[in-house]
Amino acid sequence: MIEVVLTHRQGAFTLDVAFTAAGRVTALFGRSGSGKTTLVNALAGLLRPERGRIVVDGQVLLDTARRIDVPAHRRRIGYVFQDARLFPHLDVRGNLLFGRRFARAEGGPSLEAVAGLLGIAALLGRRPAGLSGGERQRVAIGRALLARPRLLLMDEPLAALDEARRTEIMPYLARLRDEAGMPIVYVSHAVAEVAQLAGTVVILSEGRVAAAGPTAEILRRGDLFQGRDTAEVGALLDMRIAAHDAGFGLTRLDGPVGSLTIPLVPQPPGTPVRIRVRARDVLIAQPPLSGLSARNRLPGRIVAVTADGEGPHALVVVACGSAELGARITRQAAHEMGLAPGQAVVAVVKTVAFDTDTIGTASEVEI
Repeated sequence: MIEVVLTHRQGAFTLDVAFTAAGRVTALFGRSGSGKTTLVNALAGLLRPERGRIVVDGQVLLDTARRIDVPAHRRRIGYVFQDARLFPHLDVRGNLLFGRRFARAEGGPSLEAVAGLLGIAALLGRRPAGLSGGERQRVAIGRALLARPRLLLMDEPLAALDEARRTEIMPYLARLRDEAGMPIVYVSHAVAEVAQLAGTVVILSEGRVAAAGPTAEILRRGDLFQGRDTAEVGALLDMRIAAHDAGFGLTRLDGPVGSLTIPLVPQPPGTPVRIRVRARDVLIAQPPLSGLSARNRLPGRIVAVTADGEGPHALVVVACGSAELGARITRQAAHEMGLAPGQAVVAVVKTVAFDTDTIGTASEVEI
């Protein structure tokens, strides 16, 4: 459990936030200048706010009213930055063991366990200059873990990586979430990262909390996102792999909306998978259907139809099984089809709409 109440002025900018989070990963999401890094630095003890209270798993790290301010070096907080900040004169083993120097708690994972978790065991004898960007970030994460922190802060750790390296490191971050056994605060402005990793999302805007809550609830609220991010809004579904069709390169998932067919996922049946169904990828059809190439046809009933003001779009929310999907269509289409709450429709999703940004590994506990 993380409890945060902070007020801090920095020039013309004021940070004034309050939230609690109980999940394994809490994502801080917001545009540049919204206060994400200022908040993380306050959590780490690198910045002392004017007023505030920070509690991590019952341990009070800051309470200005009671004059409690645990110094940064005693807070047992690991910090992973955008750039790995490895020591170039040390090999990977030396960089990892440097983190152990700051360990203030007994026990904790061994170097071998951390190297196995992050897939860097084969890199222990190499220098940072010979590593890829994704490998350097995994070493930086390992160094933080070996300091045995009570809280891990990750400030946009994938921001400096290209798409290929981000795709490479995401499975390791999912393993870290599931196996590290500590709360993580993950700063990002990428919806895909937040959707795949976080259980709780805190959206910051101009130094304030615009919204906070479970990831699935936050990501379906189009009013919280701006610009290109509005295209990423949609439903977040925890599913399980039911079967594979290797001949056609497909995987069938079972979950709250019924069955979904997605591109082949190289995991055995029974594996939990987190799927994001973007509203822009959902079509609304009226039964009966025929001659449709899309594999995913989910019967349901309309819950709501909301027009986007004077703009061209409308959001249609459809209850499918025990979950809800959103469909972002034109207001013209909604009008011509006579869409209204209670109407029986079919939500249609193309299999090819799913990609590495919308398919992630779900936590066994959260399914």
